[in-house]
Amino acid sequence: MTEKPVDEGFDLIIEPRRTTADFIRELIHYRELFFFLAWRDIIVRYKQTAVGVLWSVIRPLLSMVIFTLVFGRVARLPNDGVPYPILVYSAMLPWQYFSSALGTSANSLINGAPLVSKIYFPRLILPTSSILANVVDFLISFVLLCLLMLLYRFMPSSRIVMLPVFFLPATLTALGFGYWFSALGVKYHDFQFIVPFMLQLGLFISPVGFSSSVIPERLRLLYSLNPMVGVIDGFRWCIQGTIELYLPGVFFSAVISLLVFFSGIAFFRRIERSLADFI
Repeated sequence: MTEKPVDEGFDLIIEPRRTTADFIRELIHYRELFFFLAWRDIIVRYKQTAVGVLWSVIRPLLSMVIFTLVFGRVARLPNDGVPYPILVYSAMLPWQYFSSALGTSANSLINGAPLVSKIYFPRLILPTSSILANVVDFLISFVLLCLLMLLYRFMPSSRIVMLPVFFLPATLTALGFGYWFSALGVKYHDFQFIVPFMLQLGLFISPVGFSSSVIPERLRLLYSLNPMVGVIDGFRWCIQGTIELYLPGVFFSAVISLLVFFSGIAFFRRIERSLADFI
């Protein structure tokens, strides 16, 4: 927003910033608030829980056990030459991060309603800063993956250093959908119920409990319309080293994640001025 002096009786007028450059400068100007909100989310997330940060390990661990039993033992799906728990957990790691990040981002404006309705700051800070607490959870869960590999005496591929390349589109996708759903959720509270349902459905249509190699070749590109398919395949390619990366699907997923991210920013900015009216 821009500020300018006015006649006596008033200090300033707040007007919306219109250019992208002004918008970026404003976000930089409020960077201290961004980090304060992110740190607050990290501190309070598990403050009143019995096991604290262990929840970031318990949730993916229990999911891994269930998927291993259902898909590995009962359905006996192929494991790409690696222990099935590692196959599942290497996919559960990015999926858990994505779903948690999207969930917190989508609810950030409603949870931050007292701030939105009383003071001005770039509203985009709320759904963006909420992501950082999930990054901490991801790092803690990654430690468990390392322990699993030690337990199964599994040596990861040297390509593991490429994980940040696939971590980025997971973050952009979560942020993009978070911008869309957080803005829509303020006006239509139904999205508080729609988002968890969509994430639950997404868990089963994404290659988390199974390898995407079971998808027929003619459907692989269509299957990659789900941007998390390329992310999950990329994580497995980095960690396992026993699969071939389906490059058209990875590229397709990356393009979709960028489209979701930038369209989310554009939509959020378009309705940002009216957000306080619905809170």
